[in-house]
Amino acid sequence: MRAMRAKQPARRLSLNRRSAILLVGLLAGCARFESRPISPAQTSARLEARRLDDAELKRFLETHLGIELETWPQKSWDLKMLTLAAFYFNPSLEVARAQWRVSQAGVQTAGARPNPTLNLVPGYDFTAANGLSPWIPFFSLDVPVETAGKRGRRIARAQHLSESARLNIAGVAWQVRSRVRASLLDYVAADRRATLLEQQLGAQEQIVKLLEQRLAVGSISRPELTVARIGLNKTRLELGDAKSKRAEGRARLAEALGVSSRAMEDVTPSLAFAQGPADEWTSTEARRLALTGRSDVLGALAEYAAAEAALRLQIAGQYPDIHFSPGYQFDQGDNKWTLGFALELPVLNQHQGPIAEARARREEAAARFTEMQAKVIGEIDRAVGTYHTAREQLATTEELLDAAQQQQQSVEAQLKAGASDRLDLLSARFELSVATLAHLDGQARVQQAMGALEDALQRPVDSIERTNSTSALISATPYPPERSEK
Repeated sequence: MRAMRAKQPARRLSLNRRSAILLVGLLAGCARFESRPISPAQTSARLEARRLDDAELKRFLETHLGIELETWPQKSWDLKMLTLAAFYFNPSLEVARAQWRVSQAGVQTAGARPNPTLNLVPGYDFTAANGLSPWIPFFSLDVPVETAGKRGRRIARAQHLSESARLNIAGVAWQVRSRVRASLLDYVAADRRATLLEQQLGAQEQIVKLLEQRLAVGSISRPELTVARIGLNKTRLELGDAKSKRAEGRARLAEALGVSSRAMEDVTPSLAFAQGPADEWTSTEARRLALTGRSDVLGALAEYAAAEAALRLQIAGQYPDIHFSPGYQFDQGDNKWTLGFALELPVLNQHQGPIAEARARREEAAARFTEMQAKVIGEIDRAVGTYHTAREQLATTEELLDAAQQQQQSVEAQLKAGASDRLDLLSARFELSVATLAHLDGQARVQQAMGALEDALQRPVDSIERTNSTSALISATPYPPERSEK
């Protein structure tokens, strides 16, 4: 009896030591909270400090352009370079990447196995014999065991949702590119229009001056001069409007890039208006690639796969999980062991409600996928029709421009021969400037139609061939690693 009493404190000490070691091991694997407050002043300062002469941006451009930029910073920026700069700076892509990281963490959460539960039931025996401990503690573990492959189905659903979030990066990247292209077109068109209007304004001012001289000598009536002055003032208003649109387009371009307007001060944006027929863009193959390869179509398909995985998970939920409950009790020197077993009995419900909900959500995801493809078909049809109409209008403006050029050449020849005067030449130049402006408007409409066609196909016009445009858009965004802000 004395030997047993002597062993009890040693056994109790050993148990306490093991418990302490177990507690320390559990705490060592716990994550610690790290505060990361946001300072609006610092964030706005970093945004204002973004510039297009950033050395890291240069390396990013060289990586994705596949060339070495010999001069830096660049003065002239085309659509491809501006798009890559937007991929580098635009905060919308940072949000999309953050959403993808959340979904990736969801995969890790779905793969976690349920932890066992430790139960402690302290007991006390008031009738314990003298010399024996009255405490009779009881320890038990609840060890859950998932059945029917529920963990694998959870992981599959989370992986499909993560894939949908990854594809959303490509969708956001394309939206960024679309905004860059639209704002670039607005700026370039307004800039060219302002230049042409300045030339037209110069010709009209000379016309008005000549008419004033003729009115002074009585060779024309005042209404003729009044009409010319009205036209001159209209051109001045149009020139002011073009300059306003040019400034607005430049500001919108900076916004699309994710930089301030000051970062665009020493930059000359450019966009090539010359473009041949787009028969390959309107082909059946291009249409098929869009209906099967657009990021939003693939994202809707991934969401359907996630809904189907969720249905599989709910069907697996019909099979109850098993809970093993081994237990230990120290009862006044006696070691007592138990082994429990728990199983949910599906007698009141057989998990039919969650299964019905999951099946309905799968049908909803299928309907959304069909709706998405129907939307894409409508976008393509509208874009193709608008493009053909814009090409026809451009052909008309080209004929008008050719006629105006021939008229000017004819007047110049007549002037040399003495058959016409300077006013006739200025009038011909004015008509040529009007035709040139009409041709510019036609080119801008074609470019707008091309942009709508690109958006419908979600492919740049220079890469309609069989390439994975979605993967290219994702790979062109700087993730990972994250860009460092200085």
